[in-house]
Amino acid sequence: MATMYPFRALRPHSAEAARIAAPPYDVVSTDEARTLAEGNPLSFLRVSRAEVELPPGTDPYSKGVYDRAAANFMRLREAALVLEAEPSTYLYRLQMGGHEQTGVAACFSLEEYDRNIIKKHERTRRDKEDDRTRHMLALGAQTGPVFLTYHASHEINAIARRVASCTPLYDFNADDGVRHTIWRAQPEETTWLVALFGRVPSVYIADGHHRAASAARARDEIRQSESSRHPPGEDADFTTVLAVAFPHDQVQILPYNRVVRDLAGLGDQDFLRRVSERFEVRPGTAVAGRRGEIGMYFQGAWSILVPRARSEADLVASLDVSVLQDALLAPILEIEDVRTSKRIDFVGGSRGARELERLVDSGEASAAFSMFPVSVADLMAVSDAGAILPPKSTWFEPKLRDGLLIHLI
Repeated sequence: MATMYPFRALRPHSAEAARIAAPPYDVVSTDEARTLAEGNPLSFLRVSRAEVELPPGTDPYSKGVYDRAAANFMRLREAALVLEAEPSTYLYRLQMGGHEQTGVAACFSLEEYDRNIIKKHERTRRDKEDDRTRHMLALGAQTGPVFLTYHASHEINAIARRVASCTPLYDFNADDGVRHTIWRAQPEETTWLVALFGRVPSVYIADGHHRAASAARARDEIRQSESSRHPPGEDADFTTVLAVAFPHDQVQILPYNRVVRDLAGLGDQDFLRRVSERFEVRPGTAVAGRRGEIGMYFQGAWSILVPRARSEADLVASLDVSVLQDALLAPILEIEDVRTSKRIDFVGGSRGARELERLVDSGEASAAFSMFPVSVADLMAVSDAGAILPPKSTWFEPKLRDGLLIHLI
């Protein structure tokens, strides 16, 4: 069962929350982060992406970056953050257009992460783990939550509605139009939420695999360096990870689309011929209407690709992202590993078809592929089976903001 822990949040003063809150560190480039932080000394990007304050070209993994992050974090604590007197749980609501989702923010057991009660669907990269582990240890804090999902519970939803009927700590629209609202649960409500989550068999990482893996590594490093004060098994703040858990029927997965820079030396007609050998190619629109259809933008027009052969026996192999990889990207375009290839890029979420068209029409890419989104049910099934989704399969939107709820370790 999932164990949830209240925590003493370090958080912004209400008047400063909108200025401090920042996009997740891993969805913006250094240049984008620098632009977003410009003119805003309170932007949390100065902590999560501290290289924005250093000369262009600075290695983002250099010691100076982590030192600057720690110094900026201390300044921000002194200027605009408050530490709660008592442990609490929180409700975090995201609203984007007509979509709304409300999750419970708290800490979750890293021991249960090790035991796969907190289930994964993604492999992590060592270099990215190294980065966030060093960041957590430099700050002594987890500054952005892992995004979890769980099978929806009527009882948890009822408590969430009760908490959300009160005055929020924060309620603001971010610069991308997403509305962020956070409430602090009262002690009685926190007790109920902890008990109800104790009945949830598993929770699933939707977004934030590297944050979770880094929290586990930071725990191990703290334990090793302070073993005399923190014997193995002793409960302490560093043994949990900050997360927001949303019910599965509120979570929104948007397409994670692909663009390829070149055709691996193929001429246009040879490329189309080889694609048509593996797919039925139909005139179509930018948005794939259902699972089993892949949109392709090439030579200024959209087509729908339907695979001529498809195995439904294997859940992962049957996903559209796997079909595209196995039947087109690898054998035709010679892109074997999308995680490392420099010839493929990804366009997630609400940026949509217009961005795909722009990249191809401008000559920055040769072709673009519009994917039907993976479902939450697929994600849970893959996680339950102990399997791994293909890289860049899911794009969760709207996204949580860094800096609003901080867990000191």
